[in-house]
Amino acid sequence: MTTTPLEFEKPIWEMERALENLKARAKENPGDWKEGIASLERRLGEARHSVYASLTAWQRVQIARHPQRPYTLDFLERLAPGFLELGGDRAFGNDPAMIAGLATFGGRRVAFVGQQKGRNLKENLRRNFGCPHPEGYRKALRVMRLAATFGLPIVTFIDTPGAYPGVGSEERHIGQAIAENLAEMSQMPVPIVAVVLAEGGSGGALGIGVADRILMSENAYYSVISPEGCAAILWESRAHAPQAAEALRLTAQDLHQMGLIDRIFPEPEGGSHRDWEKAAQFLEKALIDTLDEICGRNSEDLLGERYEKFRRYGVWKEDENGSV
Repeated sequence: MTTTPLEFEKPIWEMERALENLKARAKENPGDWKEGIASLERRLGEARHSVYASLTAWQRVQIARHPQRPYTLDFLERLAPGFLELGGDRAFGNDPAMIAGLATFGGRRVAFVGQQKGRNLKENLRRNFGCPHPEGYRKALRVMRLAATFGLPIVTFIDTPGAYPGVGSEERHIGQAIAENLAEMSQMPVPIVAVVLAEGGSGGALGIGVADRILMSENAYYSVISPEGCAAILWESRAHAPQAAEALRLTAQDLHQMGLIDRIFPEPEGGSHRDWEKAAQFLEKALIDTLDEICGRNSEDLLGERYEKFRRYGVWKEDENGSV
């Protein structure tokens, strides 16, 4: 797959193109090209390591938003090819920005729920750019209730800038829909695993994020507000988004350090958009390991641990003077 380079990746991209051209010339004109190719490959490897081993929070946000990054249906196609999608919330309609259904995965029957973006303008308009309406969250809850009825584990894929904040969404009670999901997911008597694939934005992400285990892709982000929104509030300019990204501590590495997520799974070097197959393999291993860990537990233990997990959020310490 030909990928579009991000701004900070352009020096690497130019070296990759130069290496491809050199290899093409070596095929057309046989000769001693080995030393030149080996030298360029070595320099390219060093450049990749230098850039990707020290990504800033804002660079990770850019990778998470890459237009060629795999989305929920791309992963389901590779992990659960027999996925049966279920539509509609049985109240208003079907929301294409939220995917929900059943599949066999890792030898288990599993209920999958996830947000879905589009690849082009037409598809993004249909999927509402991955921003679900209230009926999307109600559809997700309908399928999760079905899973609870039949004792199936639930896996949710989070990838949204946030729930849709438009007039129609408010008229159909988006806040209530998300709140109902939070309340009911906290009491679902089956194992729940939430996976932040890329963007985890605000309540739109949390609406399918109450889980026994929360996994995050290496270059995903999870935050109460976007860097641009935070910058507009604090600095009155979206140009300060890179500073806001650092201040929000929204990366997987930051959140794992704070105990807000349970596991980080790797991506192919440079991001999941560079190799969908390898990205799916990394996700598959993380999911199977996690489901193996929690699926044998009884519902009483699950609910107790889930309660304690979220009660630990927001812990702080005071010094001897009472300062936080």
